[in-house]
Formats: sequence, C-alpha cells, structure tokens
Amino acid sequence: MWQALISPIAKIAGGYLKNRGEEKQAKHDQKMSIIKNNANWEEQMAAASGSSWKDEFWTIILAVPVVAISYAAITNDPTLVESVKESFLALDELPDWYQYLLFIAISSSFGIRGATKLMELRKK
Repeated sequence: MWQALISPIAKIAGGYLKNRGEEKQAKHDQKMSIIKNNANWEEQMAAASGSSWKDEFWTIILAVPVVAISYAAITNDPTLVESVKESFLALDELPDWYQYLLFIAISSSFGIRGATKLMELRKK
C-alpha cells in the first residue's frame, strides 16, 4: 500500500527535479552561446580593423588638443589654450544625439565596450 502511494509521488518529484536540471542546463548553454558569439564578434572586428585607418584617425583627433596645449605652453601662447577651451565648449553645445553618435563612432574604433563606459560617463 505504501508503495502505491510513494511511487506516484516519487515520479512527480523526479520529473520536477529533471525539468529543473534541464532548465538550468538550458540557461547555462544560452550564457555560453552569448560568450562565444561575443568572442567571435570581437575576433571579426579585430581582423577587420587590421587594414583600417580609423583607429589612427581618432587617435590623432583626440591627441590634437593635447598637442595644441603643449605647443601653447612651449611658445607661451595663451590664445591657443583659449581656442582649445572654446572648441570644447562648442562641442558641448552640439545636440545630444550628435554627441552620442560621435561617442559611438569613436568608441567603436577602440572597441564597442568602450561605448557603454562613455555613455555612463556622459550621464554623470
């Protein structure tokens, strides 16, 4: 008699545990697939940027203010420093959507993960 009662309960419990295990395995497989896809995408982007000059372009553009301020300090030309400051103020007055697109374009050159960090900095 006990066996007649325990057997169906054991089957239900076993089925529940099996389904739960399968669900956890499916979640694990999904996470692993995302990790593999991200790695493949990063490899493809690295290979594509091998013949691209956009990294160098944005590096030069980002270095221009530093070079200008250094040159101003060497030549004792404070007007150049003021010009750099005015340039940054002008960039700050651009529409937000344009600034976001600029951030994305630059960060995509250095890696898409940088875009997230730039956007977080922009929100502060």
